Amino acid sequence: MLDNKLGITNEIELAKEEERITKLKALELFDTNKINEFEVGTTKGLCDIHRFLFGDIYSFAGEIREVNIAKGNFRFAASMYLKEILSKIDSMSESNFEDIIKKYIEMNVAHPFREGNGRSTRIWLDMLLKKRIGKVIDWSKIDKEEYLLAMERSPIKDTEIMILLKGALTDKVNDREVYMKGIDTSYKYEGYNTYSMNELDN
Repeated sequence: MLDNKLGITNEIELAKEEERITKLKALELFDTNKINEFEVGTTKGLCDIHRFLFGDIYSFAGEIREVNIAKGNFRFAASMYLKEILSKIDSMSESNFEDIIKKYIEMNVAHPFREGNGRSTRIWLDMLLKKRIGKVIDWSKIDKEEYLLAMERSPIKDTEIMILLKGALTDKVNDREVYMKGIDTSYKYEGYNTYSMNELDN
């Protein structure tokens, strides 16, 4: 279990509090327009999103990890090469939808943080799509199992994830409801579904 600023020693309790606090921060990110102050498509921008969401819980929020991590049989980028890898990702093209998704896949393989990568990077991806092509993803239209399988296979073959994400594009880039449903779905992908954004908003 990860050391946390809340002094919580129970893993289930920590997961619940992490979900509650970071979803409220995600809402604040949108409602205060703070999200539009961050750099778009860069490691720095992603670190700022991560720090904003997780800063009240983890001391490593917004910091590039110095440990190696894996999920199932998949090992993410080795920490000793991470800064070099992130520098290359920063310089990748963002000129069209396909290039942006390739960049997103590489950032997912890099997995720069100890925790909270997927949730932060999906917000980062939407900001990038919004700036470059005037669209965002309506995550609520993408099935969890389909998404996770497509992402798992994406470093070898990116066709599946490209089709899946393209089919869920919307031009409702400033729609609060699309954003809130997107955050809920993003958290469900990671197994967090105790609180809904609507509940927390009331």
